[in-house]
Formats: sequence, structure tokens, C-alpha cells
Amino acid sequence: MLVIGQASRPSWGGLLTMALLGASRTTWAVELDIESGDSLKKAAKAVATNMMTYYTGMNPGDNPGNLPDPYYWWEAGAMFNSLIDYWYFTGDDTWNNITTQGLLWQAGPNAAFMPNNQTKTEGNDDQAFWGFAAMSAAERNFPNPPSSQPQWLEMAQATFNTQAARWDTSTCGGGLRWQIFTWNNGYTYKNTISTGGFFNLAARLARYTGNNTYTEWAEKAWDWTYDVGFMTPEYHFWDGASDLSNCTDMNKIEWTYNTGVFLLGAANMWNVTEDPKWKDRITKTLKAADIFFEKDVLLERACETVNTCMVDQRSFKGYLARWMAATTQVAPFTYDLIMPKLKASASAAAKSCSGGEAGTTCGLKWTDQKWDSTKDFGQQMAALEVIQSNLITRVDPPVTSDNGGTSKGNPSAGGMPQQPKPHALSYAITTADRAGAGILTLMMIVAIGGSVGWMAWD
Repeated sequence: MLVIGQASRPSWGGLLTMALLGASRTTWAVELDIESGDSLKKAAKAVATNMMTYYTGMNPGDNPGNLPDPYYWWEAGAMFNSLIDYWYFTGDDTWNNITTQGLLWQAGPNAAFMPNNQTKTEGNDDQAFWGFAAMSAAERNFPNPPSSQPQWLEMAQATFNTQAARWDTSTCGGGLRWQIFTWNNGYTYKNTISTGGFFNLAARLARYTGNNTYTEWAEKAWDWTYDVGFMTPEYHFWDGASDLSNCTDMNKIEWTYNTGVFLLGAANMWNVTEDPKWKDRITKTLKAADIFFEKDVLLERACETVNTCMVDQRSFKGYLARWMAATTQVAPFTYDLIMPKLKASASAAAKSCSGGEAGTTCGLKWTDQKWDSTKDFGQQMAALEVIQSNLITRVDPPVTSDNGGTSKGNPSAGGMPQQPKPHALSYAITTADRAGAGILTLMMIVAIGGSVGWMAWD
């Protein structure tokens, strides 16, 4: 019996058991030799296997393509993109079937990733992340769906077309709103990731198809982002602003994924045009991105340093890693600037993946160089992204329609009506429903003001 206030003394047998467990724990961690392709693949497999324990969409009675609470719909689209890249980097097709199933299920009736189960809550940035997955599938020659189903390129084009139709010049001179539907909190907010997602997709479509219409839209989206002030002359990217003030009340928070989404778009534009201005923009964007690294290790500076990263934000830096790696393929002059950071970040991330029963649960703070006793789907995916990104030199560059691409497109895809009328909804819209893209606008303002407001870069 343990007496209150008296320390409990384990037996020698108990001490031996704990010692053995401690010793075995060191062998359970994800081990990584950053210069070994086999080691990178093995580490990616371990981290991906842990990540997929969160996904239940392939189970009978579940909804393919959805992650369970508290994870949002867009993050499942990001997951499938990471799995497409995983297959391309490693050759392991373990999750190919559920990736195809999830993307086709969520493509919706017009192939633009506007499924009925998201008609209440979908944001432009949400839709973009699913469009990215389809674009990556086309670029990587991921196995094509049955001919009776929408094709990868067609889905990316449908996403682009529906978003181009939403380009809104009624306020702030253009850009995309955060939310698609008028009844959602955030409809009056124009944010960088929504327009950045559109820019990224347009630039990649321009490269894949050679269609100048995409090039023109990408130019327009970049120019607007700069002109409205979401992008500074030093290539820092703010979060966004309310259109009720004509985008003058700037939210000066920097997130990794905003930098990343514009970086890869710019890299594709350089690849298409070879215009020196794009090389200059890429180089300066990479220089500005140094704020997200500590001794070359990635961190989400705006929230990691003050322990306020919310569900969405725990995955953000993984996208910067993904897009930095892809940038080296279409803008090779960036290789020496990018790869040392990806190597250092992957090594640190692997050291953080030593938690949980299997020793493959990844922490949030890679700069700790150890598991920080946290677990989350988003941070597991982020670790996968940065580890597998180091295989980028061992695979071919993304294909195009003229150079090996097999995915069939449809330039007019997505032409069905996009915005259901409010009265068509027969149920009340709850606060939880409105959280589709991540943080509610009001919650975001409170959180930013209280925890990361000091991160505004002047």
C-alpha cells in the first residue's frame, strides 16, 4: 500500500523492466541516414504508416476522402497529395487504391472538388488543396482512374475554372475570398492562401498544358497579390485582410505555406517563360523564407514558439517542404539554396518521430531534435513531407502533356453551377460547420491578437 506523501520505490525487477523499455525505445525511433535512398524510403514508410492510422475513409460505412474530427476536409486533400508523392518517391503503392478512391469520391458532380458533403462550408483554399492533389497526380503520372471517371488533369482544370469565375473585383481590386459561400464567416476576408492556391494551380497548368490562358491568369494573380499588399517588396507574405476595409487592415502574420505556394508557382512560371523576373522573384522568396528556419531546421515561427499552433497550422510547414523540393525540379538553380535546408529539417524531423507505442509518432517542434510528447495527424504528415522530399533527386521531374504526361484534360471542365442558393439548405449552419478552412475568422483574430500578434514583420 502506498502511504500518502511517501515515495513509491520500484522493485529491482521493475527497474530492470523500465531500463529495458528505455533501451528498446531508442531502437523504435525513426532512424534516418539522409544520404541513403533506402534509409529515406524506410523512414518515409514508417512515418506514413503512422499517419494512415488516422484515416478511416476506406472503412465500410465511412465517407471516402474524409478525415475524422477534429481534422478538416482540406487536410485530407493534402494527405492524398502526400501519398501521391510518396508513391512517386518510393515506388510503394500500398495506399494508391485508397488515394484514387478518395479523390474520385470527393471530386463531386463537376469534377471540381465541390462535393455535396461540403456545400455548407467549403473555402477557396480548401478546394485548392484538392486541386493540388489532382495536379500532382497528373504531373507524376499517378495511375489514371478508369476512363469512365474524371481524370486527374480534368479535375485540376475544373478546380481552376471554378476559381477563375470567382475572381472578385468588387472589392480590393480583385483576388479570391477565403470562403466561397456568402453565409460563412470569412466570406468578407480575402486571404493570401486562396489567391496563392489559384496562382500555384494556374502556373502548373501553364507548364503542363502549354496553354497561355493559364500563364496570363498566373501573372494576374501574382500582380494582384503584390499590388494589394499581401506580398511585400521583400517577398514576405501576410495572411490577408478584410474587404470591408478594401483590404487596408492587413493581418501581418506569416505562415510557411503562403511562402511555399507562391514559391512553386513562381518556379513553374520561370520554367514556362524563362523570364529573368521570375528567377529574381524565386531567389528573393527563398531569401525571405529564411525566417522559417532555425539552423536550417523548419519551424512554424508564428505559433510554435509560443505553443499556440492549432489543428491546421500543425501541418503548414510540411507544404513548404513539399513545394521547396518540387521547386528544385522546375527551377534547378535553386538546388543549392534549398537542399541543405531540406536535409537538416528531415534529419531533425526524424529525431522527433520517436513517440508512441511504435516509436514512430512525430512531434511538432523539429528544432527540439526529439519527440516533444505531442501527436497529431498534421504534424505526422509534415514529417512525412520533409523526409520524402529528400528523395527528389532520385526521381524524374514532373511530366507535361508534351513530355510523358498521360492524364487527359478538359479545358472547359467544372462548368456546372457552383454556388447553391442559401434557401436550398434545409438545416441550420452551425459554428462547427463554418470551420472548413481551419480557423473561424473571429477565432483567428482573437488567437492572432493574443498569441502571435508580435509576429508582424514590419
